[in-house]
Amino acid sequence: MKPRIYYTKPSITELEVEYATDAARNGWGDRCYEYIHLFEEAFKSHLGVQYAIATSSCTGALHMGMAALGIGVGDEVIMADTNWIATAAPIVHLGAKPIFVDILPDSWCIDPDLAEAAITPRTKAIVAVHLYGNLCDMNRLLAIGEKYDIPVIEDAAEAIGSVYHGKRAGSMGKFGSFSFHGTKTLTTGEGGMFVTNDADLYETVLTLSNHGRARDQTKQFWADMVGFKYKMSNIQAAIGYGQMQRIDELVNRKREILKFYKDYLECLDGVSMNPEPEGTIIGGWMPTVVFDKQTGVTREQLQSLFKSENIDARVFFHPLSSLPIFEDQEVNVNSWNIPTRSINLPSYHDLNDDIERVVDVIRKTIS
Repeated sequence: MKPRIYYTKPSITELEVEYATDAARNGWGDRCYEYIHLFEEAFKSHLGVQYAIATSSCTGALHMGMAALGIGVGDEVIMADTNWIATAAPIVHLGAKPIFVDILPDSWCIDPDLAEAAITPRTKAIVAVHLYGNLCDMNRLLAIGEKYDIPVIEDAAEAIGSVYHGKRAGSMGKFGSFSFHGTKTLTTGEGGMFVTNDADLYETVLTLSNHGRARDQTKQFWADMVGFKYKMSNIQAAIGYGQMQRIDELVNRKREILKFYKDYLECLDGVSMNPEPEGTIIGGWMPTVVFDKQTGVTREQLQSLFKSENIDARVFFHPLSSLPIFEDQEVNVNSWNIPTRSINLPSYHDLNDDIERVVDVIRKTIS
């Protein structure tokens, strides 16, 4: 059997190991938050935002941010139907209802016109998820948010390295959230980041992140509100701090892999990939191939072919409205159709000659 090609894995060097070892050996007592603060400072500097809070996950960052905005029982939050459930889960946990709208056929991100049409008096936020590192139409979404006085939240879990007209993904909305899961371009194993330019929102989320204990509270073990426990550990942050020192290298390699795929696959009839509109830079986290309907290519075909070649390839996210827990929602045409003829391609940083094996599978499929 041919050697296994994994769809993704992290890039960890001796630098990250050195920092993690130091955190494990010495990061206690007065140094227990040292790498957390270093990581937060490096991240907000890279992103160009004023505030950053390292969290245990992107889901935790979303949960606290939404809670700080006062989203709760009976409220509605608009988001794209095509997403991982991690974006919808905090909405449900807060007692609100996710309202799923369709995606655009080219970027696979939320359709702004449909998002605006879905606004009701109960709407408390719009979530812009930069799917697979592709970028939402932020100018349009932010204009809608301003028009209706509704905050736009950026879920940039998959979009480290993506830039929208000079602004980094995650830096434009009321707040942004990132994931550092082991599959992501930048990893801490598990982990995330909350970012914002809103000082008041930052203070509220900071308090929520520490069991509701405000940082200016002088009483020991005194909680000012019921909060959460979504902190990142110092050891995880040490790995993240090392990764931040390599961030350009990590993103550039992802972009190189995406470019290779696009150069060899977009010339094929009936094949399209992650778009990069003028004025944008796509971080390239997850190169994805979408086949036109007329090709007749199906997700099941693709899974079978890749499996026969011992290559891991992820399916395109199922529409959330297809899950039994959300089945009362309307069927969104693009969100339901595109995943049936698409596949995510392997894209780990040290993927070299094996990338040609992946390309050959797509070529065989289309022929």
